Amino acid sequence: MNDTNRLLLDTHVWIWLLNGNQDKLSADIINTIETASQKDAICISAISLWEVAMLASKNRVKFPIGCKRWLQQALNAPGIELIPITPEIAVDSTMLPGDFHGDPADRLITATARQIQATLLTRDNKILRYAKSGNVNVMAC
Repeated sequence: MNDTNRLLLDTHVWIWLLNGNQDKLSADIINTIETASQKDAICISAISLWEVAMLASKNRVKFPIGCKRWLQQALNAPGIELIPITPEIAVDSTMLPGDFHGDPADRLITATARQIQATLLTRDNKILRYAKSGNVNVMAC
């Protein structure tokens, strides 16, 4: 699959998709994700695993099967590729062009999308505003 067709799911989108909250996503977004999944083109940044675990530890999200088991199952969902935090992604996250906020996880997710030339699916208003500069491809959901 051409890298430009890859989708990188922001952490909240990944949780909604796999945790039965698809009603938070439009039919068009779900269709886009399903199409990409059939082409093995859904990506998750490694930092999203940490974010999920942090959300669970703070009881901001609950998993009936526990966080570790949920992560194992979520990573085994069809069409999902885990993208590691490479040295290039780590460095790029500290040098994002333009004005980007300081949240380390958002910086790493955005840098990951840039490095792998994927479209980032997010509802994060700060990332959506940043994307208007043209420094990262996003799809609002």
